[in-house]
Amino acid sequence: MKKPVLVIMAAGMGSRYGGLKQIDPIDEQGHIIMDFSIYDAVKAGFEKVIFIIKKENEADFREVIGNRLSKFMEVAYVFQDILNIPKEFQVPEGRVKPWGTGHAVLSCINEIDGPFAVINADDYYGQSAFSAIYNYLTTHPDDEKYRYAMVGYIIENTLTENGHVARGVCEIDNNGHLSGLHERTRIEKDGDKTEYTEDDGATWITIPAGSMVSMNMWGFHESILQELKDRFPEFLREGLASNPMKCEYFLPNVVGNLLEEGKATAAVLKSTDRWYGVTYKEDKPVVIAAMQELKDKGVYPKELWKADGSKHD
Repeated sequence: MKKPVLVIMAAGMGSRYGGLKQIDPIDEQGHIIMDFSIYDAVKAGFEKVIFIIKKENEADFREVIGNRLSKFMEVAYVFQDILNIPKEFQVPEGRVKPWGTGHAVLSCINEIDGPFAVINADDYYGQSAFSAIYNYLTTHPDDEKYRYAMVGYIIENTLTENGHVARGVCEIDNNGHLSGLHERTRIEKDGDKTEYTEDDGATWITIPAGSMVSMNMWGFHESILQELKDRFPEFLREGLASNPMKCEYFLPNVVGNLLEEGKATAAVLKSTDRWYGVTYKEDKPVVIAAMQELKDKGVYPKELWKADGSKHD
């Protein structure tokens, strides 16, 4: 089996944050969140990273992280282009929003021919997550079904004090497999409770403590790429008719459809690590403090990467 590669989705617009948050330093050494993720991935066994970015951000990405990382692992770039849709469709005039995470991963179809893990560029996942997903992908090839995986986090470990977040709330069967994923786009803390609303705050529904949520850390085999390609036209037909300016082809929705059809399983690899991310500008000091604390505890060295092209252990 081919070695798994790491795919990092970094083409998002960062609208709630403002600016290209994926390359914003979070420590005195100039590391960004991706440095910590890639450090953990290399430690787990990954030897190649693919950045999904916008073409116009390529120079910034190469300068901030790509060029120096190329000393430690193979680096590739894939561009998520709003114009990259089947020829029978047209991008609505005035639309600038990307087509979503499913389209982002589909953009890698010519770059991947084996197992791969997918993460967000601006989320910190913790070391155990990368080891778990690497080990799963190297021991569970597709057989009569697609054998996928996702890392699940305890919801209380994924919230911010500075606003609402979007999370996929998981249903898990007795085999530890994902049986349902409910996207909740506005989740907030309310004292000791976690609640979500789907009507702009008119009503709030409590999410049980300890619920597992998806942070968009997935493990796939190349089979998902053909499924994403085959299902994209139907998404466009429906989405362009109902919500032409904002419809998104979500990766979890495609996985959910495959589960419902009995074509795939998705093992839920449970993590007890604390998630960190910069959803809002006000989150940045929290992330800075957290990364410093992890360094102080010896989880990470002060400098993640040595100037001579080797990695600190």
